[in-house]
Amino acid sequence: MYLQLSWRNIWRNPKRTLIILTAVVIGAWAMLLFGALSRGMMESMLSNSLNTLTGHIQIQKPEYRDDRVVENRINNPAPLEAVLKKNLPAGSRWTLRIEVGGVASNARNSEGITIVGIDPNREPGISFYGDTLTQGRLLAPKEGHGIIIGKALADAFETRLGRKLVLMTQGSDKETQSRAFKIRGIYRAELEATEKQYVFISLTAAQKLLGIKGGVTSACIKVPDVNRVEHMVQTIGPNLPKDLVALPWTKLLPLLNGYLGMFDSFMLLWYVVVFTAMAFGLVNTMLMAVLERTREFGLLKALGMKPVHIVGGVLTECVMLLAVGLGVGNLLGFASVYALSGGIDLSFLSQGSEFFGMGHIIVPVLTLKDIIYANAVILVLGQLVCLYPALKAGRITPVRAMTH
Repeated sequence: MYLQLSWRNIWRNPKRTLIILTAVVIGAWAMLLFGALSRGMMESMLSNSLNTLTGHIQIQKPEYRDDRVVENRINNPAPLEAVLKKNLPAGSRWTLRIEVGGVASNARNSEGITIVGIDPNREPGISFYGDTLTQGRLLAPKEGHGIIIGKALADAFETRLGRKLVLMTQGSDKETQSRAFKIRGIYRAELEATEKQYVFISLTAAQKLLGIKGGVTSACIKVPDVNRVEHMVQTIGPNLPKDLVALPWTKLLPLLNGYLGMFDSFMLLWYVVVFTAMAFGLVNTMLMAVLERTREFGLLKALGMKPVHIVGGVLTECVMLLAVGLGVGNLLGFASVYALSGGIDLSFLSQGSEFFGMGHIIVPVLTLKDIIYANAVILVLGQLVCLYPALKAGRITPVRAMTH
């Protein structure tokens, strides 16, 4: 009975009903689309950060995190390699690296950079190295004089493939070491700052430049399931040599982790703000509908209908309005996200997006959690705001209805 009566009642005034339905549709659509865009921005920030040499887990000496110098290196990585081979799940990737600060220079310019010594066979798939090369070729294993640099650094130095670049850094003997390298390839990254910051040489060349034999500064790991990173840290940690620690990306990037932790709360707050604007129209519509039907509610009371049934009928009307509006709003939200699934090009805002660590292309990401949050906020809070008109209808008496 509730459903039949409520459906007929909400269409007594089609114009008013369509107006409030439009408000609910726009609210639901805005919640889903903005949530998907915001989630896509967060995913872009996280992806860029993890691909910029962070990975999911890093193993290093505790001192190296605070002071990235060659003195805080792992002298003998063989026990570490044995632990990784034994404990990592299938599908995991790992590599050994050397990362130290240095200076790159040529006849025209000099600039501070980070020298990254890599294993050319293992590095692709763990960081952006190997996926973003636009000119030249990648490094060969044990290549002694090749170097890969970013496009922004090449432009700043007015150099190109085949030219030489001199790297200077502090060696293991605390003396300045320098060596000339020939540019074998040029890469493009999502962020221009990355292109200026990192240069890649082979692990063998880095060890020779620093004057160390077989040493590395860290191991970087990527696991198949990012949700199992903490579990893998607990599995690997006790088996490592005593002077090494396993650090998940959440500790390597604490600021980003904190921001992501607040994201769900921020989105919930956004949903409440959007609903608040929509709630004024909803409660006004329901209150007008109740006042227009004062004589009807008085007659129902005189016929013996209890106030709880009148309140239930009005709330059912509210639920129907919200359900129809949510259905259409969700469909529009899904369609909008699908239409933008190819990504939104933010190249014209490159400097602004780089400030937040985002890439140039933002792909909306719609999660089940965001869909549930948006719909739950509208349904639950919608019922709460409709409770006032419903209670007002339940308090109408036959005498009052007769004098209306």
